[in-house]
Amino acid sequence: MNHAFIIGCGDIGRRVAKLWQAAGRSVSALARSAERAQSLADSGITPVSGDLDRPDSLHDLPVKNSVLFYFAPPPGDGQGDPRVRATLAALTPSNWPTRIVYISTTGVYGDCQGGWVTEETPTHPRSARGARRLDAETALLDWHRASGVPVVILRVPGIYGPGRLPLERIRQGTPVVREEEAPYSNRIHADDLARVCVVAADRGRAGELYNISDGQPTTMTDYFYRVADTLNLPRPPAVNMAEARQQLTPGMVSFLEESRRIDNRKMREELGLELLYPSLESGLAACLADKG
Repeated sequence: MNHAFIIGCGDIGRRVAKLWQAAGRSVSALARSAERAQSLADSGITPVSGDLDRPDSLHDLPVKNSVLFYFAPPPGDGQGDPRVRATLAALTPSNWPTRIVYISTTGVYGDCQGGWVTEETPTHPRSARGARRLDAETALLDWHRASGVPVVILRVPGIYGPGRLPLERIRQGTPVVREEEAPYSNRIHADDLARVCVVAADRGRAGELYNISDGQPTTMTDYFYRVADTLNLPRPPAVNMAEARQQLTPGMVSFLEESRRIDNRKMREELGLELLYPSLESGLAACLADKG
């Protein structure tokens, strides 16, 4: 598995590509525009023209004997993920990858009322975005069973790291929910997620799901407070849940209506990865160091 092909080569894709290249292996990635292609080339990533929303452009993707990392999000509406399905339809036995690693979301579990969640917990997405991710998982696992090509699915919570902190929201004073009403949330540092993806390409079991997190859930409000404290910013004001529903966007409110704590035991035991940032404290300290 010397070559990787990345669909959705954004922040996490770039981090994965950097790790892959550091091991002396080559990386290609799908590029929808000339500007995107040039940006990828500047990072030593070979751009391949294609658009997930134009299925005819996905034929003959150079994925044969390669690991396919699929990091692209579903469309912003609908209940399914036609992008994943179009990609799978374009793969034929003559150009099957050796493995697919897909980033999904822990949102597929829906609201678990603060309970601990393992990979055995039934999925019950409340949001349309969670339903779209679950549709992508279903399509990938069905394709895995039909083709025999290994697929590994990573269910990922909130991602934080340099360039991925809610600084603008905190600076604007967007309110948070009072701590006693705040739901549990879970996180993984972007660098650790990239490392998990690479390890999953090597050691993830075919057809398996892995919950990815640092294993240290806290409330969403606590997260915002700790980011503010770490960067010496004023803590955002706190309101009750009823006020939050009136003042925040529907997208923000949808996150507040789900609460769960992610068990990362399977990730630790089967993938055998020691996280660089096993706690929010260590991860935020690294963000501060990165800032200079």
